[in-house]
Amino acid sequence: MAKKGKNYLAALKKFEPNKKYTLADGVAKVKEIAFAKFDETIELTMWLGVDPRKADQLVRGTVVLPNGLGGKVKKVVVIAQGDKLKEAEDAGADMVGGDDIVDKIKGGWLDFDSLIATPDMMGKVGQLGKILGPRGLMPNPKTGTVTMDVKTAIQETKAGKVEYRVDKTGVIHAPVGKVSFDDDKLKENTKVLIDAVVKAKPSTSKGRYVKKINLAATMSPGVLLDELTLI
Repeated sequence: MAKKGKNYLAALKKFEPNKKYTLADGVAKVKEIAFAKFDETIELTMWLGVDPRKADQLVRGTVVLPNGLGGKVKKVVVIAQGDKLKEAEDAGADMVGGDDIVDKIKGGWLDFDSLIATPDMMGKVGQLGKILGPRGLMPNPKTGTVTMDVKTAIQETKAGKVEYRVDKTGVIHAPVGKVSFDDDKLKENTKVLIDAVVKAKPSTSKGRYVKKINLAATMSPGVLLDELTLI
């Protein structure tokens, strides 16, 4: 196990690691113990009672956080054709195109944060699966990145749309904002994300769905939240 630094150990002394905090107290504590010199991202972690090996228990979706994520605005690329190209340009896409962008990506270009495609282009975009898939950039209808409504998709992505997806261990990790955010904004973002994950509960999931919730800044220890007050 990696040795923890003195700042991390000092942060551990400022709270009770096994205590479950209310959302308000948890947010305040995470901000209090953050020690990095940069504006850390605060991430929500949720342990779920699902079996991600089963397709019908793969919890996945997107949610637009009301207060955004802070930091740089995402660079959005759109693959479309016809009138949708101008719609994408007018909506603020950083780059739009068709075959030219597909070829560019095949050549190794990946200078973007989100890729949106219209359904009629997915036959060509599908060829990029081995390149985009491992990087989490492959357009998918479930995350709203395969759509004819490219305007809404672009606006939501730039406004702070967050994708959440359970990993192979049944855990979801997703950002909810920055340490510099006001407490109320962090609380609102966190609650919206939790509500989205709870709403996405698979009908086949049995027993306790939300097992544990943790909130942590990039460099700091995590603070447990009282899941029973949040679901």
